[in-house]
Amino acid sequence: MRRVFRSLLIALIAAMLLLSGAVLWWVNEPMALRLPQANSVIDLEIEPGTSADGVANAVVASGAQVPAPLLQAWFRLSGQARLIKAGSYELAPGTSPRKLLRMLVRGEETLKSITLVEGWTFSQVRAALQKAEQLEPNTTTLSPEIIMEKLGRQGVHPEGRFFPDTYTYAKGSSDLAVLQRAARAMDKRLDAAWSLRSPGTPLKSPEQALILASIVEKETGRAADRALIGGVFSNRLRMGMPLQTDPTVIYGLGEQFDGNLHKRDLQRDTPYNTYTRTGLPPTPIAMPGRAALLAAVQPAPTQALYFVARGDGSSAFSNNLDEHNRAVNKYIRGR
Repeated sequence: MRRVFRSLLIALIAAMLLLSGAVLWWVNEPMALRLPQANSVIDLEIEPGTSADGVANAVVASGAQVPAPLLQAWFRLSGQARLIKAGSYELAPGTSPRKLLRMLVRGEETLKSITLVEGWTFSQVRAALQKAEQLEPNTTTLSPEIIMEKLGRQGVHPEGRFFPDTYTYAKGSSDLAVLQRAARAMDKRLDAAWSLRSPGTPLKSPEQALILASIVEKETGRAADRALIGGVFSNRLRMGMPLQTDPTVIYGLGEQFDGNLHKRDLQRDTPYNTYTRTGLPPTPIAMPGRAALLAAVQPAPTQALYFVARGDGSSAFSNNLDEHNRAVNKYIRGR
């Protein structure tokens, strides 16, 4: 009797070892995937509140060629079934049941990204949002005013209010959520820059700093010139001189700008024409980056009142009109 019992026990242990080995092999073996045509991954959407069994069924329905009961058992036996997180995931070839569970428990969602570029206008931002991959276009039909209202910024002009950076998002996220993050990022960057402002700045508020920074951003992309350009504009603001900056005129022309700035354009008065009006324009004209924000609040100490593009991306700075005219003749007129 003892010999029979011992034989049964040995057989049971052997079976359990074999079963454990089979399970260990299976959970580490890549799952066969039914891949969509012209795609190297399959999408998996897990809705909030989905049970572990429901998750297993969703995995199979998405294209994983494994028995759902096996996945359900694996999730339960792992002790982590209740830790699975809802979200958007991608299953790539080579994904095993173990790797799948780890991804679901960690919430390693598939993230897309969108980059908002320094110097872009709000119209360009909206165009980029509409083209962004798998971003829900909830603002497409909304006016700029309604968008700002939904962002909790009723009555605020949208231009320049979003910080240029790369933002990641889960598939199916709202474009409004991306704008909210970008707006909060600009608030943070602007507050930080304003706290570092030079004591003698002619700027009276963070709003004015944002406006001036947007002009600096549009005037140059050369790092070495930003603070000097900020210095020129600060000097002009102190003296009450018109800023006379082309980017603001172009912005004020809107769709009437034909790609070339004409003399008549400089003479046409708009709230953004800094040739016909002194002081800053009423709003920013683009999205300034961090460097432009700092150049606005920490301008370089300079006596310069003028600058002109050299044609190589840099600018020539002048302290008076005679010097400036000579620079214009040299770099613009080629004399």
